[in-house]
Amino acid sequence: PDHSTFSKNRHGRFRESDLLRHVFETTVARCIAEGLASGPRMAVDASLIEADANKQNSTPKEEWDAATIEPSDAPRAVREYLDTLDEAAFGAASEVQPKFTSHSDPASQWMAARKGPAFFSYSDNYLIDTDHGVIVDVEATRSIRQAEVGSTKTMLNRVKAKFDLHPERLIADTAYGTGPLLGWLVDRKIAPHIPVFDKSGRNDGTWTRADFEWDAENDQYICPEGHALKQFRRNYSDPNRGPTGKGTARYRALKEVCQVCPSKAKCCPNADARKITREEHEDARQVARDIAKTRQYDISMKLRKKVEMLFAHLKRILGLGRLRLRGPCGANGSNGLRGPTGATVHSYSIFAATAQNLRKRAKIFPAPQQTRKA
Repeated sequence: PDHSTFSKNRHGRFRESDLLRHVFETTVARCIAEGLASGPRMAVDASLIEADANKQNSTPKEEWDAATIEPSDAPRAVREYLDTLDEAAFGAASEVQPKFTSHSDPASQWMAARKGPAFFSYSDNYLIDTDHGVIVDVEATRSIRQAEVGSTKTMLNRVKAKFDLHPERLIADTAYGTGPLLGWLVDRKIAPHIPVFDKSGRNDGTWTRADFEWDAENDQYICPEGHALKQFRRNYSDPNRGPTGKGTARYRALKEVCQVCPSKAKCCPNADARKITREEHEDARQVARDIAKTRQYDISMKLRKKVEMLFAHLKRILGLGRLRLRGPCGANGSNGLRGPTGATVHSYSIFAATAQNLRKRAKIFPAPQQTRKA
């Protein structure tokens, strides 16, 4: 069909239809049936796609107030922005306000990539099977780490419900190594082949938390000198003062022990006693650290390049370096996602993901060559 046919239907009936997602999922199902995707190993990553917006038509965060917008007089992209303020993938992804907000596409995120110039963007999230690099799901979010990490749960749940694929391991970079996601994966028996996002390291040469041994049976840390760091040293009659099992726990050594310890200069030179914090999902973090020491982890880090290659192909070969639509529905449409009305909106990137899967299948199973008759 002529390209205008797609354009008119994309703005019309395709906007409230799941037809293009059905096409995408059909190609995924075909790849699974032909053995191109099996599910045990999956990788996830996100890439920035420039939004159709610019800084000249924007407002600093000190002057932006969404409550002053009148929906009846606002453009479609602004109305969609107002509709997605409570969605985890967009408005509710983070409480931090962006430095600038675009007037034409306020749902887009002002940010810089790899210390380059800042621009308004959305994030395109891919979940792939590492057997042959088949894209099994795609999701659009605001360009915020919390939203990108949250989309991983959405995509894993979706491929489980649609294709009954449940990976044994998930491969990702450090941005996905947060405690809540690692805990979510471990609870579902998915091995996190992910570098841990950890800020407990020290740059002053003193002992870090990794130098202390965790004693799970007695709920305490043991320092290199053999002394115990405990959260509570007596039983409380009031249950509200005891351990809650939520949030961050703080473990402390005895002051009189640390003051006479010969290693105090290496441990806590500027404090009376050593303190260590332990996050709620520290057990899952330790699982990821243990996996990082294995041979399988090294192989997984090489396999992760497959999803990066797909993004490179998406931008350089297919030319999707900038969105042609505005608003969350426009971004969702570019990735085959659900918009504020609950309908699936499809456009460029769902086509691109479908094309990438078809291209992969055609390279592995080329059409038989017909011989010319003399």
